[in-house]
Amino acid sequence: MISRFRQIAVLSLLALQSASLLANEGTPIKIGEIASLTGKEAAFGQSSHKGTLLAIEELNAADGVLGRQLKLITEDNQTKAGESATAARKLISRDKVVALLGEVASSRSLEMAPIAQSSKIPMVSPASTNPKVTAVGAYVFRVCFIDPFQGTVMAKFAREDLGLRRVAVLTSVSSAYSVGLSKFFKERFLSDGGEIAIEQKYSEGDKDFRSQLTAIKATGVGGIFIPGYYSEAALIAKQARELGITAALFGGDGWEAPQLLQIGGAALEGCYYSTHYSPEDTSPAVQNFVKNYKDRFNDEVPDAMAALGYDSALVLADAIKRAGSTQPDAVREALAATRNFMGVTGNTTIDADRNAAKPAVVVAIKYGKLNFFKSVAP
Repeated sequence: MISRFRQIAVLSLLALQSASLLANEGTPIKIGEIASLTGKEAAFGQSSHKGTLLAIEELNAADGVLGRQLKLITEDNQTKAGESATAARKLISRDKVVALLGEVASSRSLEMAPIAQSSKIPMVSPASTNPKVTAVGAYVFRVCFIDPFQGTVMAKFAREDLGLRRVAVLTSVSSAYSVGLSKFFKERFLSDGGEIAIEQKYSEGDKDFRSQLTAIKATGVGGIFIPGYYSEAALIAKQARELGITAALFGGDGWEAPQLLQIGGAALEGCYYSTHYSPEDTSPAVQNFVKNYKDRFNDEVPDAMAALGYDSALVLADAIKRAGSTQPDAVREALAATRNFMGVTGNTTIDADRNAAKPAVVVAIKYGKLNFFKSVAP
């Protein structure tokens, strides 16, 4: 009798699942995206959004996922504190998205992550490198390397490639990204026998850095590590050169934006930063992406944020395919099981902490252009 009841229960469950699949057939799979499309760091959001959009369009042109089209619902947080959390709540509760993509900046991902975690909706950040982002919980992932690795790369670069022994560090205290990257850089640089001669601080949105740079100049350091975003980094470079500072200037992936050169101009000549990919990479995957992106967006060359946005959407779609479902728990499990997914920014394997181990690229600014300098494996 018990086995008969079990048989009936199993048949009923299968019937419900079939009914659910039939009900969903033909309806789009809703994916939420949160990006800074306007505001101070709009270059980040616009690039990542274009990359994400290109991936969604290509997937839909190839019959979508699980026989359904993908619908990208994008919210602009305007680069404002608090807006990412509001957008995440709206996308989850009102739009009923099955997953979230975003954000680029770690501080804004840290606003989104608790909402995604408490709602048990998978979240994939394209480019937030602060370790705290995925530490929020089991539903939060990323497709980029993290700051302990990036900090190590730039510390080794400063010591071995630039031959620096004494450096200054100029950190944005209002940015989780900047504070974290500064910490890991200092730890590795000191362990490698280097000296941090002076540390100076600023806040996001500052325009005048002359007092900090004057203090740094007095120490006579050979290099200045600036783990900030492009909008401030470019101004810092200009003001440093105006003050007669000839020290090497270098930073992290927060420098990655077309506006860096537009703002900083000649002051950035000879500077370096770490990032996630280079459009100069000759691999077929990269060159095919660059071509398709340029065709879609008026001959614009995709930067690292565009490439990471593209990869974040593809990794999520791959997880949905492998899950065979859009149920959040099933998608979460599939994301956690991602192994050797070959994307534009390299081979992505999600580790136990939901981070991606992958190479970093160091870019040199020469003759007013961004030039591939070297690739550094994890």
